[in-house]
Amino acid sequence: MIGIFDSGIGGLTVLRRLASRFETVHFLYLGDHAHVPYGNRPSQEIVDLTRAGVELLFGRGARLVILGCNTATAIAARSLQRDWLPRSPWRGHNVIGIVAPTVEAATQTPWAVTSPQYPQKYNTDVIAVFGTQRTIASGVYAEEIRKRCPRVTVLQQACPELAGAIERQAPVREIDRLVEAGVGGVLRQMGEQMPHRAILGCTHFPIVADRFRRHLPASTRLLSQPEVVADSLEDYLARHPEYLDPGERPGVTLLTTGEVACVNRAARVFWPDAPAFAPAQ
Repeated sequence: MIGIFDSGIGGLTVLRRLASRFETVHFLYLGDHAHVPYGNRPSQEIVDLTRAGVELLFGRGARLVILGCNTATAIAARSLQRDWLPRSPWRGHNVIGIVAPTVEAATQTPWAVTSPQYPQKYNTDVIAVFGTQRTIASGVYAEEIRKRCPRVTVLQQACPELAGAIERQAPVREIDRLVEAGVGGVLRQMGEQMPHRAILGCTHFPIVADRFRRHLPASTRLLSQPEVVADSLEDYLARHPEYLDPGERPGVTLLTTGEVACVNRAARVFWPDAPAFAPAQ
């Protein structure tokens, strides 16, 4: 069983792709809707909430947990991996995030390579990163991309209202305005340059990828996290088959710390035929 943790519901875009790619795996998803959003919380609180979610998933049988939330990954992943997990009782378990595979795809460099290598160190592309306020403020994408490709120009743009608008199913006109404003912020930073790639660094944003495609230059390649994470997990499991249980029953189980009826209604935006959520406790 593989766990997916998210601060809310955006991680369903990742889970939906994983479930279709890995048909023999059982995925256990936990949305911490009782505490969403994470973006306006102190860093230590985000670490504590993420750790609690991961422990719940471990306790339900997941030995590998993917943080399907950019904010949780940016703020909490390193602390959990380096400081908490080695001292915890969960030996043989692991936590991975969604920033690493996204950076790998953007730089064409394995995550383990943390210094510039040929030919990536000569790369002078422009990469745009769109995300929530907290993800952008963390600077994690710019930092990790520049470790591997120091000549790349990274342009970051927060879209602070977009995730909320997607969740409440705002009118297309409003969504389009918010995306246009975000893309416009990047283009104003660039002058005459155009981004070669654009990272949709929030798991809500793939829902409106067509709006980003409409406003970005036609030559800009969109990096959407659900596909990137699925590719990365396939490679990870090939190297770590111990996290697969050939005898388990495949499927998807959805848990929430929030009010079940409200969460189920919101989930239809991200996965129209998703299974119903159940209480986490």
